[in-house]
Amino acid sequence: MIKTEMKILIGLHRNINDIDKKTLKIATEHGLTLSQFMVLEALYSKGDMSVGEVREKILSSVGTISVIVNNLVKMNYIERLPDERDRRVCILSLTKEGRDVISKVVPKNEAMIVDSMKVLTTEEKEELLYLLKKMGGRLDD
Repeated sequence: MIKTEMKILIGLHRNINDIDKKTLKIATEHGLTLSQFMVLEALYSKGDMSVGEVREKILSSVGTISVIVNNLVKMNYIERLPDERDRRVCILSLTKEGRDVISKVVPKNEAMIVDSMKVLTTEEKEELLYLLKKMGGRLDD
């Protein structure tokens, strides 16, 4: 028999995979891959960041982030700006076109996420959030 911990892990993965598939469908409707959406969403919600900061936010590998960024620059959705403090670093910033497209995608994605969680009561959502933070050692967040 599978231990409870493994069942929890499998359940988390299945739920994340289902949401990622729905996010990909929404992103694709706007000509984006899931990774491109994640980069644009990170910049949209957090503001300008270095490539390394974006990579950490979206949990991407070093090799993959370069391809994603290059493609988004070609699409004119983001631009690379020099970091005033460190010439080795470049800052990623949304262009007007990038802001326009991501501002259409984010509300649809957020609505999908809310809809996916409507089976939970407010109390269950708060408890789940608490338990995930507790498990990750982030109760102060």
